[in-house]
Amino acid sequence: MWTVNFRSLRRPVAAALVLLVACGAWGAEPEGSGESVPAVWAPRQLHFVFQGFTAHYSCDGLQDKIRYVLTELGAQRGFEASLAGCSSPFGRPDPFPGLNIKMNVLQPADPGDSAAQPVGAHWRRVDLHLDKDPVWEAGDCELLEQVRLKILPLFSARNVDFASNCVPHQAHLGTRLSADLLVPDTKQSAPR
Repeated sequence: MWTVNFRSLRRPVAAALVLLVACGAWGAEPEGSGESVPAVWAPRQLHFVFQGFTAHYSCDGLQDKIRYVLTELGAQRGFEASLAGCSSPFGRPDPFPGLNIKMNVLQPADPGDSAAQPVGAHWRRVDLHLDKDPVWEAGDCELLEQVRLKILPLFSARNVDFASNCVPHQAHLGTRLSADLLVPDTKQSAPR
């Protein structure tokens, strides 16, 4: 059995609390705040086919996941993610489920382009989680890798943080994807 001398912990704990309060008071910006930058909506298209060893998705299951990803990354409302090349019946895992994606994403405005109608935008940190349960999310490791390689480059992103422990036929905790993404200051209507 062990004992703790709480008197010896008072000073280090108090110093840590003072440091935390001071850091918070010295201008830590709340998430999503920042200087507004001019941006324009730009069309993007992608034929996305999932290829994995560990997780297997039905076409409609992949469609749900990718719709969530596009929304989280800041695709403008009204995007399309339609099924493509699916060979298995609805709800059954498909060997190569695919989607055709059409969307509009924000990109920094070109100051020399007088035809573009800029909107106010700012950089926001997005931590992409494909499932609320970390154990189930571990199975999405390969999908998250493919999102990073094929979908994220279509968006204006910076400070990308990706870590993965993907091993074929094994689910491992610890895969993460986060980035600063350009998002509208207010809800913008889709270009027609």
